[in-house]
Amino acid sequence: METVHGLVWGPAMLLAFLLVGIRYSVRLRGFQLLGFFHWWKTTAGSIGRNLREKTERAGEKEKISQLQSACTALAATIGTGNITGVATALLAGGPGAIFWMWVSAFLGMATAYGETELGIRYRRREREGGWLSGPMLYLEKGLQCRPLGILYAFLCVTASFGMGSMVQANAISESLGFAFSMPAVAVGMLLTVLVGKILLGGALGIAKTAEKLVPVSAAIYLAASAGVLFVYRENILPALGLIIKDACSFDSVAGGAAGFGVSRAMRYGIARGVFSNEAGLGSMAVLNGGVEETRPGIQGQWAMFEVFFDTIVSCTVTALVILCVMGAQVGMFSGNGADLTGFCFEAGLGNLGGYAVSVCVVLFAFATIIAWYYMGKQSAAYLGETLGKDLGYPYLCFYLAAVFVGSLGPMEAVWELSDILNGLMAVPNLLALAVLSGQISRPAPAVHS
Repeated sequence: METVHGLVWGPAMLLAFLLVGIRYSVRLRGFQLLGFFHWWKTTAGSIGRNLREKTERAGEKEKISQLQSACTALAATIGTGNITGVATALLAGGPGAIFWMWVSAFLGMATAYGETELGIRYRRREREGGWLSGPMLYLEKGLQCRPLGILYAFLCVTASFGMGSMVQANAISESLGFAFSMPAVAVGMLLTVLVGKILLGGALGIAKTAEKLVPVSAAIYLAASAGVLFVYRENILPALGLIIKDACSFDSVAGGAAGFGVSRAMRYGIARGVFSNEAGLGSMAVLNGGVEETRPGIQGQWAMFEVFFDTIVSCTVTALVILCVMGAQVGMFSGNGADLTGFCFEAGLGNLGGYAVSVCVVLFAFATIIAWYYMGKQSAAYLGETLGKDLGYPYLCFYLAAVFVGSLGPMEAVWELSDILNGLMAVPNLLALAVLSGQISRPAPAVHS
């Protein structure tokens, strides 16, 4: 399995992500950078207005809003990868890996915009009134290749049982067991009931939960990180300097553990960046496709914000916490990524730091579970249409069973298999993005209100 994982996530795959990101960056004329104030005002700058409008519409039939759709997407992307994935990249690729995570995120913002807009362009109404959206539809309609759409949907459903449910449930079980000595079976039963209650509320129930859960969990994590950085505030500038110095060093740039002239820092930085923000995997097209917004480019800008917040903000904060505590000695740490992150937070905040990380892992993983269910359900609905059967209820039952099983024991093999499936999902999606890039244009200069 390790050999297959190395092939799927090898230099060729990472190059494909970079090339598609470059293609969309050129197509958008660097909008993720040059249009920063535009898309920031359209997204984060509009949150207050969106909340006021929601209050004014109280009593009307609720529809999924831009903010709810964005929070659902963030629920799927902000997770254990932001905590342990960054630490793993530092251990494997050195401080320079963070620089390449930034590069991956910069290009991924354009990719996320493109796949979100394609998802909205080719989505269609379901019988229940909601939207069916995702790469499977623009593979079928845009690329005129239904078999690739079916393949993508199958891979997404399969990956949802692993990366979406079992792996996340196991992270919750381990965190609650470590922090509060809760038995795994008890965690599994409680988690299955809570998840089931939310999932039975449908797409709107998932979106409303994500809207509440994501800001709270992100605020707790950023507050804990700020506490550590305040304690080690004199190390912040040296830590940033270490990132740049390592990324520009001869060994980092010209080293070649992966071959093809790709350095370890570049390889692990790009791979962890993609793993964290998922730009290019197609998930943005699914998770942002349920919004009722119909104006071109609006939800695509929210997708850009999602990548920015996930990687440029959240992952960078984690990296700074680790490098401020460990400095250049980070590569000598003997434990894994989770151990390294926990050690650094405890170094800054004592036992409170360890508890804060555990709570954040639980909240992040729980949000990921419900968001990945939405992704898997959309793909299951597409497969059901192909087979002429309703797969909604069977999928829900299998998904909840996977949540319970995942709470009971280690998931290393499932994690690696799911990572392979994620990589395979990217293949047809990146092909479609490359072919259909001409359909995406830069947003209009005027900010929509």
